Amino acid sequence: MTPIRHNHSDADAVLDAARDCVLAVGVRRTTLTDVARRAGVSRMTLYRRWPDVRTLVGDLMTREWIGLAVDAMPDQEPGTPTRERIVDGLVTGVAAFRAHPLFHKIIDVDPELLLPYILDRRGASQEALLELITGGLTEGHADGSVRRFHPDRQARSLLLVVQSFALSLRTMTEEDDPELADAAFLDELRTILERTLAP
Repeated sequence: MTPIRHNHSDADAVLDAARDCVLAVGVRRTTLTDVARRAGVSRMTLYRRWPDVRTLVGDLMTREWIGLAVDAMPDQEPGTPTRERIVDGLVTGVAAFRAHPLFHKIIDVDPELLLPYILDRRGASQEALLELITGGLTEGHADGSVRRFHPDRQARSLLLVVQSFALSLRTMTEEDDPELADAAFLDELRTILERTLAP
């Protein structure tokens, strides 16, 4: 699984500004004018690439979530089974996603923004995550550490599992200490992934 790295660009500066605006006031109260002012660019520069705030926030979420996933994946080390890297990366990624301030803001203020990606269609970030997972599974099939199955379907199944833990975990926790509850459920996620991927 080769990490995907992007150079900081003008688009990144706009996305940084959008992130700051969303964290400050939420998606519904963010305007392209606010983002343009914060990024130091003209409104027309934004309109040429992003016709509305939702499109801009969609690109922001894609950048943030893929960055989390790539950073969560352990470096490849000689002798380490690919299955171990996949499981570690997915569990670490779920934990990082749940701790991300942008995720918290969207869930608290604009949760309907996520509904299309849960109920209706895959988004760009999900497509990129599937590509990342599929590459790892193919490596795991080759080294014998991952149960052989159709890699695309296997990747989709894994993403369905980790999405449910990432997005819905708080609906299943009742403990007084949320951090302790999260840790216990992430341990269970690790067990589920390990057992479903074992040959």
